[in-house]
Amino acid sequence: MTRFVDTDEFQGATFVVASFKGATLRFCDVSEVTIRGAQLDGLDIDGHDLAFGRLIVNGVDIVPLVEAELNRRFPGRELQNARTPQGLRDGWVAVQAAWQQTLDDTPPELIEAHVEDEWSLAQTLRHLVLATDAWLRGAILGISEPFHEVGLAFTGAEQMGFDVSIFRAEVPFDEVLAVRAERQQMVTDFLATVTQEQLEEERNDPWGSDWRPTVGDCIRVILEEEWAHLRYVRRDLAALA
Repeated sequence: MTRFVDTDEFQGATFVVASFKGATLRFCDVSEVTIRGAQLDGLDIDGHDLAFGRLIVNGVDIVPLVEAELNRRFPGRELQNARTPQGLRDGWVAVQAAWQQTLDDTPPELIEAHVEDEWSLAQTLRHLVLATDAWLRGAILGISEPFHEVGLAFTGAEQMGFDVSIFRAEVPFDEVLAVRAERQQMVTDFLATVTQEQLEEERNDPWGSDWRPTVGDCIRVILEEEWAHLRYVRRDLAALA
């Protein structure tokens, strides 16, 4: 199958009576794409930032509908947008309980298994270690070298100038769980005493953009990462089962 990588040759293009059946678009910009008179049976869209924009289907913005359904499937997910210390604490408890349920329900043979081009459960937990390190240890606490070597960087991190050589290629799952538990406890301890005033304090974006997130924003990013990757893992485990 033809593969197109790092190209803008289709920007502004028009396709008429063309077949994209079975095609895969990964890390592509499809914003403002217009589709008319198309066959959509089985079309599968997964967008991490869907909640921050619009997705129009037959004249209806379905983003609120998708968000409502995800909140129904994942009780407590709506608290990823909480603005108070107690709301964030409750959100953290909910997502950790959901993760523990997933770990308890996953057969050992599926811990390292993955569907094509996606992370395994073990790799996902490594990435969540990195997310906590970036947004709690780095952004909020200002630790100069916040990253643990078991972390796993997101796609494109190296192209952004991030030194991914600090991370180990292979990590035993028991070690992943141990470091993950340490990071979870760090978030729990921080949330136990954080005040409303502290949530409003500004920090630097750990990835170097000019965004000035508040402490509350940083915690909400951690919660968003936790819920999003839980959804991905459950989706993939269901496909592998």
